[in-house]
Amino acid sequence: MNRNRRNFLKVGAAAGALTLTGFPHIWSRNASLAYAADGEIKVGVLFSLTGTTAIIEESLNKATLMAIEEINAAGGINGMKITPVIEDPASDPATFAEKARKLVLSDRCVSVFGSYTSASRKAVLPVFEKQDNLFWYPTLYEGRECSKNVIYTGAVPNQQQDDFIPWLVEKFGKRWYLIGSNYIYPKEENNYCKKLLEKLGAEVIAEEYVPLGHSEFSSVINKFRSEKPSVIFSTVVGDSVVALHRQYRAAGLDPATMPMASLTTSENEVAAMGGDAAAGHFTSAPYFMVFDSPENQKFVEAYRSRWGGDKVTHFVSESSYFQVHLFKQAVAKLAASDISPVTIREAVKGEQYKAPQGLVKVEPENLHCWLRPKIGQCKADGQFEILTQSADWLEPNPYSAYPNQKCTAEGLKEI
Repeated sequence: MNRNRRNFLKVGAAAGALTLTGFPHIWSRNASLAYAADGEIKVGVLFSLTGTTAIIEESLNKATLMAIEEINAAGGINGMKITPVIEDPASDPATFAEKARKLVLSDRCVSVFGSYTSASRKAVLPVFEKQDNLFWYPTLYEGRECSKNVIYTGAVPNQQQDDFIPWLVEKFGKRWYLIGSNYIYPKEENNYCKKLLEKLGAEVIAEEYVPLGHSEFSSVINKFRSEKPSVIFSTVVGDSVVALHRQYRAAGLDPATMPMASLTTSENEVAAMGGDAAAGHFTSAPYFMVFDSPENQKFVEAYRSRWGGDKVTHFVSESSYFQVHLFKQAVAKLAASDISPVTIREAVKGEQYKAPQGLVKVEPENLHCWLRPKIGQCKADGQFEILTQSADWLEPNPYSAYPNQKCTAEGLKEI
């Protein structure tokens, strides 16, 4: 029997089993070869290329594809090439879920890299949990999630705030104004911020939320002027960040005495608003484009060579990049016949990678990453000056605001 006929019969047998069982996620052990068939490993790439969040997600798509290209150019994974299946969910959570089902069920992707907002992650989560597939999520987020089907490579609140909030209180004072976009991420980050401020004897003089996409901040700016907070803690996201910073500067407010401190304002948003509008303000993140390391120099040069010399890297594109390399290291531990979402998840636990930000590690208990927090101040040239960084990598605690709960390998536990 020739090789093509044998392959045809294998596929036909698997299809027959699929029809009989009615459960497209149940395969025999031999059928798991479909995850590494014909010398390729299919993965999904699920970032918005159109719609409101495309301004940020297209850079995550680029970083993911660049990592895949690097791995393939170096020989792939045990001689197998990674084949990306790219879908555009168009910034719509319902479309995210639809495309995720296609990637998992129809395309038989062994993992999917994707998503930026918490709304889109929540939309796809049931797909991956029902089918026991694996989703790689690169964005900083609010925590309060404990899934066996997600590898979280972005920062959680304790990794951005534990050093940042005390540093700001010491430098600028104890009267804080909290301004955020009106959805779950800003509210959960502010919840944790308030707990830290209380311990430091600081006060929140105002807490305000604006709709996503909000662009008129004149009343907010007037409140800044009248209240004179020591720090404006901003969890405003997306295009609204650009409007807020530009209107702050146009009002003549001074970041030397009333800085905005953000968890979300990266080089990408600064490029959109202009360096002058961002100059003097602060961001806490595991990665900045200016970070001095051989790995980061290689990353930045490769990214600009591949996508354009005017492009910037930032803390979500960096995690989008290194999570693909973590995937590669996990799969490299497995024989082709053993490659599946479940075996990859087990193989990646405890895995380390020398990322552009420094050495990172997947925490086996909760599948989040140990990261390297840094505090940066933006300059007029659009880049950040790194003022301080943690002495060591910081453990991820997705339930840092909820000390009676802990995410473990067995699931969420009350403690």
